[in-house]
Amino acid sequence: MVFWLIAAALAALIPAALWRAAQRVRPEEAPGTASDLALYKSQLGEVDRDLARGTIGAGEADALRLEIKRRILALDRQGVAVADNKAGGLALPLALTALAIAGAAGLYLRLGVPTYPDLPHAARIAKAEALKAARPTQEAAEAEAAKARPPAPAPDPQYASLMDQLRAAVAQRPGDVQGLRLLAENERKLGNLPAAARAEEQLVAALGAKATSADFAALADALVLSAGGTVTAEAEAAVVASLGADPANGTARFYAGLVEAQTGRPDRAFPLWRDLLADSPAEAPWVPFIEANIEGLAAAAGVDYQPVRKTAPAFDPGQAEMIAGMVDGLEARLKAEGGSAEEWAQLMRALGVLKETDRGRAAWALAQAALAGDPEGLAMVRAEAEAAGVAE
Repeated sequence: MVFWLIAAALAALIPAALWRAAQRVRPEEAPGTASDLALYKSQLGEVDRDLARGTIGAGEADALRLEIKRRILALDRQGVAVADNKAGGLALPLALTALAIAGAAGLYLRLGVPTYPDLPHAARIAKAEALKAARPTQEAAEAEAAKARPPAPAPDPQYASLMDQLRAAVAQRPGDVQGLRLLAENERKLGNLPAAARAEEQLVAALGAKATSADFAALADALVLSAGGTVTAEAEAAVVASLGADPANGTARFYAGLVEAQTGRPDRAFPLWRDLLADSPAEAPWVPFIEANIEGLAAAAGVDYQPVRKTAPAFDPGQAEMIAGMVDGLEARLKAEGGSAEEWAQLMRALGVLKETDRGRAAWALAQAALAGDPEGLAMVRAEAEAAGVAE
């Protein structure tokens, strides 16, 4: 309502100001008009007096009256012209003003929301803070997400047996950092997201002061995934810890922007994602999501922004087909019969080239179990798994 009152007042003020300016000098008060008319009337009287005194003849008096009356008529015509010019000069500004007001009103009715209530900046901030405070707990968010999540597919029997052994080993040694890392990674691969989140929580607790930015970022990631994409207060705390250890951590920067976007602060989320997108390589996992959402986020923040799309490096299709055939055979044989450390390393390298991250993680888990008694071979495979981005 306040907006409409101000708009109406401004719309009325403009034509009123134009009308007032036009009325400051009236047509009959044009410069020189009144004084000239009085002079001509005085001259007519003087002609009559001269005629009565006999100083001029009747013919001369008639000629003088005619000339004086001609001048009076000319003066009248000048007054009419002034009035016409003023009327015409006022009509155009008034017409343009009316057109501008009508155009602005039509544009607002088309693009705006006339029925939307006033929402001052302070009120928006307060609403966002209330929204953040009302977020569900991690436990509640996980329970809600579990209802909509489809059941995970049954794992390979051999893989399932290895996982049972891993769970039992971790239960016996809850402070085993390496075991907890393996458990968190493989629970996620199996789709057991809440179990993966619990393993990440145990891992960070076991590490204590040795927990790195990557450890906190992995915890935040697991919590968000388990909560169905909601950044809960628990996940946000992990994000803050990760950024405190390393402000450049990409995963933490992504979730820092996501929590602001989810709680009504696009003004904060947009610069976080804009800078992250600029700093990230094309293959970063958050790049597609940011590119798909940042323009809408920028619009909500009141920023005119057009992102520069990133393109993943091109890969030769023929080479990919050849490698894929080799990898399928090698992967099947290693799963069924096992193999040497060199073969497991070769599989890690090939899956990295193909960017088969999920398969690479699964293969890395199997390799660790198969090469548990070969520390040197396991170290070689780990190097390839880290290069492929499937091991921390």
